[in-house]
Amino acid sequence: MSESPGVREIVGAVGTAGGDPLRFANAALDRARRAESEDTPLHAFLALADSAAMGGGAATGDDLDGGGRSGKGGPKGPPLLAGVPVAVKDNLCAFDFPTTCASRILEGYVSPYEATVVRRLRSAGGVIVGKTNMDEFAMGSSTENSGFGPTRNPRDRSRVPGGSSGGSAAAVAAGIVPCALGSDTGGSVRQPASLCGVVGIKPTYGRVSRYGLVAYASSLDQVGTIGRTVEDAALLLQAIAGHDPRDATSAPLPVPDFLGARGRGVRGLTVGLPREYFAKELDPAVQRLCREALGRLEEAGAVVREVSLPHTKFAVPAYYILAPAEASSNLARFDGVRYGSRAPGADSARAVYEETRTRGFGAEVVRRIMLGTFALSAGYYEAYYGRAQRVRSLVASDFGRVWAEGVDLLFTPTSPTPAFPLGERTDDPVSMYLSDIFTVTANLAGIPGLSLPVGAVDGLPVGGQFLAPMWEEPKMIGAALALESLLEEAR
Repeated sequence: MSESPGVREIVGAVGTAGGDPLRFANAALDRARRAESEDTPLHAFLALADSAAMGGGAATGDDLDGGGRSGKGGPKGPPLLAGVPVAVKDNLCAFDFPTTCASRILEGYVSPYEATVVRRLRSAGGVIVGKTNMDEFAMGSSTENSGFGPTRNPRDRSRVPGGSSGGSAAAVAAGIVPCALGSDTGGSVRQPASLCGVVGIKPTYGRVSRYGLVAYASSLDQVGTIGRTVEDAALLLQAIAGHDPRDATSAPLPVPDFLGARGRGVRGLTVGLPREYFAKELDPAVQRLCREALGRLEEAGAVVREVSLPHTKFAVPAYYILAPAEASSNLARFDGVRYGSRAPGADSARAVYEETRTRGFGAEVVRRIMLGTFALSAGYYEAYYGRAQRVRSLVASDFGRVWAEGVDLLFTPTSPTPAFPLGERTDDPVSMYLSDIFTVTANLAGIPGLSLPVGAVDGLPVGGQFLAPMWEEPKMIGAALALESLLEEAR
């Protein structure tokens, strides 16, 4: 199957040739349909666009929103994403598509409004070709918890693509689209990017609007980008970032040029190696490839220094108290009255609530609602939720200390293992939760992270992760561009 060209190649072709702005989107749509019709379907998409929907979504230079987004391609250049086909995770509200969050409780639901990131994507010239599969309400690390069936990893279809943005990562890795939107609550952009061999960026909390993102855990959720290259993921982030008055957690800060550090290399940069992320239990092949990547950085002039983040071991337990607690509150609204489907035949208001939620939610969502409700209940709040909040502060203070000691960036593995077989961890939730052990800390601290491929083991990709201080995305992306180039030269 032919792959989609990169973002700049598409924008250049659309801008200079003056041709059909839907040309590349229609080709992407054909690739998506073929991937779904194969003997072992990829199942990356829950909904695909038709030509009419794509036509409605294709922006021209005259209908771009404010902020000079059209100028990002040059004063008289084409829009930043002119004609670029993009896949969007199904927990982002978009006109012309259902928004189900991969849950039966929202089956057939069409939002009356659109997420800010989707609106900005369209305004920058991007064309939405479909909504992607995901773990139900973004709860999972493998995209096996979708209410509509799992997505498969395009590198090996007997294995998971990671989660919860597994559909978006698979669509990019399969070459259907050059880039896609996901959401990252505990690593849900970076972990599937690692397992599928593509690039995933989780920006600083507040950098990108959450308006129109169906909430899982509001203090941790952040819209992120996935691309086949660092540049493609960064260009998509450039298009959607910026303050949004409709999101109270959106930061009123200017959007920097995320690719501004291109070409500066890593000479003089101090890269921290947290010893807690390279424990002896780590898969030896993952450890070797990440250390080899660090070696490339060192050869290119970076100073690599071992550091300690001592509260890392408490991050996963704290995350699995805080996130379910927020989820139990956020998901209370899905009661069969206000959104989506309703259980038929219920004979009272209470029965409507009970039967709709019992039939509509999957097992993992029910597990997290019960866990979160317990953690917030009278008599246990301080023992669990309050203590987890204090751990969160300690994790953030670990990062603050290493930045203060002169470390510019941290480099870690993204996932402790390559992609695992479908079904291997579905009966062992703790083992599944540990898939996010290297990514949840960034969400607890609100800092940005980026995963990029650093090699492969038996054909399965392995990802390495840069972590940066808040608002330092340009430095993080610049280092990732340099490492991507170094690894390319070494192949």
